[in-house]
Amino acid sequence: MTTPSTLLILDTETTGLSPGTDSLCEIGAILFSVEHRAVIQQMSFLLPIDANPAQHINGISPELSGLVDPRQARQLLVAMAAEADAFLAHNAEFDRQWIDPLLTPALRSLPWICTCEGIRWPGLRLNPSLTDLALAYGVPVWAAHRALTDCTYLAHVLARDPLLEDHLAQGLEPRRLVAAQVSYDQREQAKAAGFRWDPAARQW
Repeated sequence: MTTPSTLLILDTETTGLSPGTDSLCEIGAILFSVEHRAVIQQMSFLLPIDANPAQHINGISPELSGLVDPRQARQLLVAMAAEADAFLAHNAEFDRQWIDPLLTPALRSLPWICTCEGIRWPGLRLNPSLTDLALAYGVPVWAAHRALTDCTYLAHVLARDPLLEDHLAQGLEPRRLVAAQVSYDQREQAKAAGFRWDPAARQW
C-alpha cells in the first residue's frame, strides 16, 4: 500500500468503554497533509448524552453536550473523511468502533493507522502513552482527555517526525494476533514486549 498523502487524525471521548452500553460524547478531527507536514482543516463537536460516568475524566457534562445540534458537524466530519487516504488515532482500535457507525460503507473501508500499537517510535517503549509520545517529540502537553487537544498533539508529532513516511508505512502493515506463552511470574516480560492482557481469554 502506498503511503497516504492525507490523513484524518481522530480522537473520541466517551461515557465508558463499551459501545453497547456507553455513549460517544465528543469527536475531534484534523485533516493533515503528509507532504506539507501541516494541518489542512480541524474541528471538534459534542454529541448529546443523558449521563456521563466519565465526566471526572473528560470534563463533559450532559448539560454542555446538549447546547448545540451536532447534525451539521457530523456532516462535516464525513466530508473531511472523504478527503483522507487513511485514518490515524492513538489506540485506533478503540476509536474506530465509535467512528465507523457514523461513516458511509466506502469510508469504513479506509485503513486505520494506530500510533500506539502500530508504530515503533525511536527511543520509546512499546505502546507509549500519547503524553510520552508528544513529549518525546518536544510537543508541550497542557491538557488531556478532550478530543481535539489529543488530535493536536498527534498533528504536532507528525509534523516533527523526520521518518514520517516510514512510520506510516509501518502502521499500514498487516497485523496478526499473537499470544504470549508465559507464566504468571513472567507477565512483566510479556508486558515489556508489547503484549496486552486479555481478561476474557486470560492471556497476554
